[in-house]
Amino acid sequence: MEDIEAVALLQDPVRRRLYEFVAARGAEVGRGEAAEAAGVTRTLAAFHLDRLVDAGLLEAGSRRLSGRSGPGAGRPAKVYRRAAGERAVSVPARDYRTAAGLLAEAAEAAGLDREVQDAARRRGRALRGPAESCGNLDDLADLLKARGYEPVVDDGEGVLRMRNCPFHAVAEMFPPLVCGMNLALLEGLVEGSAVRVRMDPRPGWCCVAAAPSGATPDSKNNED
Repeated sequence: MEDIEAVALLQDPVRRRLYEFVAARGAEVGRGEAAEAAGVTRTLAAFHLDRLVDAGLLEAGSRRLSGRSGPGAGRPAKVYRRAAGERAVSVPARDYRTAAGLLAEAAEAAGLDREVQDAARRRGRALRGPAESCGNLDDLADLLKARGYEPVVDDGEGVLRMRNCPFHAVAEMFPPLVCGMNLALLEGLVEGSAVRVRMDPRPGWCCVAAAPSGATPDSKNNED
């Protein structure tokens, strides 16, 4: 019931706008910034943001928004970020995560990495639909957004990265198998296009990144 109650909070349009803004930023957000984005007063934003924290959808902290420290820097302000936990609602109850974990465990034990990747690549091709390819980086971003990856294009690098991994829970248990599957799935999506994908793991991000053909995601910070 806790998950249902938490998700139900997002039915309020103001609360939903605030949550989506904080989630999309991928960084800590102050009350004033969130209020301006949602088009409400700071007091109302604070009320709804704290309700989202109480429900476990957001996490709260404090820091000086000016970036300064020492005398005259001002008091720390309350800031918000998306909570790391997951919320899932299924009526009637279903437990697909356990099934996915069991299948991944069996596949890893049997050494079926290549077979899993081949199946993922075929599924990626199928997800393109009637299109011969996904086209360019913007087209890929649209496809990934629809599937919950939360893609973000870094204009400076021309690289597309994803804030969310839809397979996160299983990937944490079986990283080589599931991350390899994820890469193969996206390879199927971009096959025949002007986009290439590769492994580019970074803390807090999906392990795969994409870039136009001829360019590769910068991996120099992979060990940060």
